[in-house]
Amino acid sequence: MKRTLYELLHIAAGLVGTALLASGAAWGVPGARYDIWLVAYIAMAVVALMGVRPLRLAWRADREAKRVRSGVHG
Repeated sequence: MKRTLYELLHIAAGLVGTALLASGAAWGVPGARYDIWLVAYIAMAVVALMGVRPLRLAWRADREAKRVRSGVHG
């Protein structure tokens, strides 16, 4: 479960980082707040989608490691 947790934390860090950047940009340019957050939401969706494959691979690796540790083969 360690690899899966790390991947989830990477996705969360990307989402938080994107939100912080958008928040700072929206504060700096209040007239463009709507557009900044629109782009930020799209970027957050891309970050989440880009994390799906590594998350699945990590989950699969964790499952395989657990299976090997438990001695179940096949």
